[in-house]
Amino acid sequence: MNANKVVLITGASRGIGRATALAFLDAGHKVVLVARDEALLAEVAAIAPDRALPVVCDVTSPEAVDALFAQIATHFGRLDVVFNNAGISLPATEIADISWEDWRRVVAVNLDGAFLIARGAFAMMRAQSPRGGRIINNGSISAHVPRVGSVPYTVTKTAITGLTRTLSLDGRKHDIACGQIDIGNAASDMTDAMTKGVPQADGSLRPEPVMDVALVAQAVVQMAALPLEANVQFMTIMATKMPYIGRG
Repeated sequence: MNANKVVLITGASRGIGRATALAFLDAGHKVVLVARDEALLAEVAAIAPDRALPVVCDVTSPEAVDALFAQIATHFGRLDVVFNNAGISLPATEIADISWEDWRRVVAVNLDGAFLIARGAFAMMRAQSPRGGRIINNGSISAHVPRVGSVPYTVTKTAITGLTRTLSLDGRKHDIACGQIDIGNAASDMTDAMTKGVPQADGSLRPEPVMDVALVAQAVVQMAALPLEANVQFMTIMATKMPYIGRG
């Protein structure tokens, strides 16, 4: 991928999103940084203030997301790559003990937010000249092999796979490529508990290996580097020794 691409990253203030934003900035690209924490976004943008556009945005709000894409159009005039990354989870909880409010909170961010960002990106990429672009959805290995007590997270990430597949079909005639990265145990705020002990399928509580989040960022940059005639449809990147192959 040539430098000077315009890249949108949601959940860019922490964890995987922050690491990926830094990787794209380091590679010379223009990056739209989206999250709800203005101070943390400013810290990332300060790395390359001439190429970073921090935007405080709640991805669950259609009005806020529409305003985001209007701002991108005004500031940069186009959009080449999206990393649809924003997501949340709950502590391990059996379905009978999950409140409606917690269910809706996870679905709103992980699924509604991913839909709204994908919808806005698709519309912009379809209309711009030269047309096209790439959308990379952050899925999860939980969509393939779920964890104990993870109904809201697993359901939403399974749905992301459906979003990825359908965007790939709908995007063909518009030169819009869509792929997905399924990530397992990248060191971040969300995975801090894994090094201390997380519930296993056999009922035990055991620590799990994690990997450097920068490795995930490198993988996303590599996916985005392909020309639009090629696509990484699905990539799984994980800590080598985590219990995934043969989990349980």
